[in-house]
Amino acid sequence: MPGENLTRDEARERAALLSVDGYEVALDLRSAVGDGGAEPRTFRSVTTIRFRCSEPGASSFADLIAPGVTSVVLNGKDLDPGEVFDGSRIALEDLAAENELTVDAQCAYSRTGEGMHRFVDPEDGEVYLYTQYEPADARRVYANFEQPDLKAPYRFEVRAPEGWTVWSNGAGELTDGVWRFAETKPISTYITCVVAGPYHYVTDHYERVLEDGTKLEIPLGAMCRKGLAPHFDAEDVFLVTKQGLDFFHDHFDYPYPFGKYDQAFVPEYNLGAMENPGLVTFREEYIFRGKVTQASYEARANVILHEMAHMWFGDLVTMEWWDDLWLKESFADFMGTFANVGATRFTDAWITFANRRKAWAYRADQLPSTHPITADIRDLQDAKLNFDGITYAKGASVLKQLVAYVGQDAFLEGARRYFKRNAYGNTRLGDLLSVLAETSGRDMTVWARSWLQTAGVNSLTPQVLLDTEGGRIAELAVLQEAPEAYPELRPHRVAVGLYRRTPEGALERYARVETDVEGPRTVVAELAGAQAPELVLVNDDDLTYCKVRFDETSLATLREHLGALTDPLARALCWSALWNLTRDALLPARDFVGLVLRFAGRESDIGVLQMLHAWANSALVHYAAPGWRATGERLVAEGALRELRAAGPGSEQQLAWARFFAAVASAEADLALLKDLLDGTETVEGLTVDQELRWAFLEPLAAHGAADEAVLAAELARDDTASGKRHQVRCLAARPSAAVKAQAWAQVVESDALSNALVEATIAGFGLPSQRELTAPYAEKYFAAIERVWRERSIQIGMDVVRGLYPAHQDRPETLQATDTWLAAHADAAPALRRLVLEARDDLARALRAQECDEVAAGR
Repeated sequence: MPGENLTRDEARERAALLSVDGYEVALDLRSAVGDGGAEPRTFRSVTTIRFRCSEPGASSFADLIAPGVTSVVLNGKDLDPGEVFDGSRIALEDLAAENELTVDAQCAYSRTGEGMHRFVDPEDGEVYLYTQYEPADARRVYANFEQPDLKAPYRFEVRAPEGWTVWSNGAGELTDGVWRFAETKPISTYITCVVAGPYHYVTDHYERVLEDGTKLEIPLGAMCRKGLAPHFDAEDVFLVTKQGLDFFHDHFDYPYPFGKYDQAFVPEYNLGAMENPGLVTFREEYIFRGKVTQASYEARANVILHEMAHMWFGDLVTMEWWDDLWLKESFADFMGTFANVGATRFTDAWITFANRRKAWAYRADQLPSTHPITADIRDLQDAKLNFDGITYAKGASVLKQLVAYVGQDAFLEGARRYFKRNAYGNTRLGDLLSVLAETSGRDMTVWARSWLQTAGVNSLTPQVLLDTEGGRIAELAVLQEAPEAYPELRPHRVAVGLYRRTPEGALERYARVETDVEGPRTVVAELAGAQAPELVLVNDDDLTYCKVRFDETSLATLREHLGALTDPLARALCWSALWNLTRDALLPARDFVGLVLRFAGRESDIGVLQMLHAWANSALVHYAAPGWRATGERLVAEGALRELRAAGPGSEQQLAWARFFAAVASAEADLALLKDLLDGTETVEGLTVDQELRWAFLEPLAAHGAADEAVLAAELARDDTASGKRHQVRCLAARPSAAVKAQAWAQVVESDALSNALVEATIAGFGLPSQRELTAPYAEKYFAAIERVWRERSIQIGMDVVRGLYPAHQDRPETLQATDTWLAAHADAAPALRRLVLEARDDLARALRAQECDEVAAGR
């Protein structure tokens, strides 16, 4: 990987020297189906680049990662590939003012989801291809200048096996056996795209009359593997797509600029989705093979709208370098939820954002690798790791705060001016701030410095002083704190809500004030004289990005009456705050688990309920004192089964509790019930045990030795699909056997035979918390292997291995010491690798602190 890196300084130097007029890329993918022998490894890629050089006679380089190069021709001169190509770069000497470079290469099919990924469907043997490039894998498919600020138009042509269809960014047609695609607008390398194969393809159409009276027509398409076609609800995908196009046209005043709009759901995808203009790619798990809750449909709609927002934020106007990745990802993350609420049936999507999405941000912002939203990205490895909770969810949260700060109208007018001034160009932070200053009339520099250029998360705590009788507020203040390492106290626009119980027992808001919080203590004068509250919520309506804390009265109220809180967003915010208290070792894990068992059954928002299940499981696995885990597991399994039986037949809550019960089942009776549900000897009224739920039940059975290899093979025969294979691989690796763990380790660490999806599945089955003793010997092996893995494997697989196999379940001080020893001995290791290890260490240290807090609680 180090030889494939590109630094920011190199990119800036090249951008100052070169400008690109256009690409012509010809790919021959006919080898993809093979000839019945060995698996095909390469395809032919011929690229012609026309570009200018501001300093004739200067030298530069093009990017290409390929097993072989047949020829390199620069300005009509044949260059020796052996001399100019080093495996990742092509040296370009003595450039002219105007240049033409043609590179004929043999590029490799990928099994890691990077570059040109090749997938063989085990169900029918069909081959499917797609590309994925961000941040810098287009060079695995064609020669280019791989940096976002060297935009250019592209013309693609593709030869494919007979009977295949091929798609790219522009509209295409098949003539004389070649798929030829319309030239694109100027775009960056990382958002070019090719999808090819016997995909199931559905079409639709979008029309809109623009303000000038012209008609905008956008052909729509959606595709998936043929094996998933029976499950493909394309009509819902198109519904959300059209709603999103209406919403963004209403708010952006800039017509969709890229012609058609295809959406491809592809196998073994590493990301949620990718915003290639005209051809968005998604992970195929967004096609649901079984019954799922509305939270899954809401999440899919959010991703569809997130990627659509990128057509403007990121594709039309692109950051100059990955430092300003937030200029596309933070905006798309915010706009995904903004549009979901404003245009679709998912009008409560801000609840999901507050409860689930921001949890990702809060975790990332407390890691040792935290960074400002506008990050310092030195190279491509830095860029790969910065697709994180800060760039996405914190950035989106900060934009939500910005909307509250400047007003929605000013914010959207700023966006409209930003698009018109910078269309098809590249920008930096200042370009956006300048238009927001114009439209809002506010000086954006102080806000930007506090929110975009500093790291860390503030905590806001209410301080309530009552009058002498205790019935009224004498003074209510908001206290702001910051971590010692990141002491910035930021300006917050917040809503402070006061809550009391009604005579009927409901906990409801009776007063709300919106105010600016600045500095360590802010008095909310408007609330003086208000009736004394039982609960103060300092970030009501979730306007800002902060960790919410409670005064003693509020926390006591939540312990007894959280389920009585009637407003679903306020309830979600309180749950999120309680989870942060647990992670910060301020609330014992057993107390949090107790709150979930007591109140989660009354949770109406299905997304919040599923998040509570995940948090309760994490509390047991990571934060509960080891001596209490067995008790906690029994209590949670009993509670989950009780709620499963009490839930409405066929309801979303019933399905969620069934999945949670399977996730926590370990007792013999619980495993026996799962077996009975699988073979139909016992039923729960309204619960359909479909194929996806069958696999969810089989995993704990496999993990506890109650489903052997033969049982799993029989289940795969029942579900002989790509999805079934991933489930089976995970279950096989979950079996409680030393030999099984050794085999799984070898398949992932010592071999590159598995595809990215099967690596992920094997890792998931290998490291189960219930098998701490079985995996204990691999802690030492992990530290011995990771530097080699990072050096030899692709960055995606390297990230999967380093994150997924860290011995987090060996949660004792000795594991921290082993981590520190490795870090001290590998000070010169790749910074991205060290970052991953530091993050894992921090999670473990946090878990040990929480366990100590929980242990203290046992002696109360």
